[in-house]
Amino acid sequence: MTRSRTVRSALLTAALVSASALTFPAPAQAAPLPPACQEALLKTLDKFPVVDFTVPDKVQNAFLNEAGALSEADQQAFTETACAAWNTWATNNGQAVATDLDTRYRNAAGPVCNKFAKSSIGTIKKYAPNIPAQTRELEKVAKKVWQNAMQKLAVEATNADCRKAYDSVKTGW
Repeated sequence: MTRSRTVRSALLTAALVSASALTFPAPAQAAPLPPACQEALLKTLDKFPVVDFTVPDKVQNAFLNEAGALSEADQQAFTETACAAWNTWATNNGQAVATDLDTRYRNAAGPVCNKFAKSSIGTIKKYAPNIPAQTRELEKVAKKVWQNAMQKLAVEATNADCRKAYDSVKTGW
């Protein structure tokens, strides 16, 4: 059976966050996602109504690649309890997170890659401590995806400003 998942950087980004939802297929032998995780996949973006904040295409692709490479052990973090806690938190805090992302994005200097990196990491650091304890395993997976993606982007970026931006946030939150 095929399994779809979303990793948001933001957080979070569980993702928060991240808030940018990425969906990808998992191995054919993976079990279906619990209902709360399916809801998270389908509705997280709606819970973070950003106006200006933008995730560059290269970043989305890097997140998709990393998320698609998650191990079976990492996939086990997607539990009904964790996703339900995430859904409730995102519903209750999504507007504040979106406002913070937009404000940080507008105030960040430089190219889009820097605006994304600085606004994302600032917002994640601000809100991650308030995410429910039940989502901590999801957060570990989100951090892994974030760190691996930012490391690869820092190495592969052709623009010096983007290399510096991704390198400065690669350790995560």
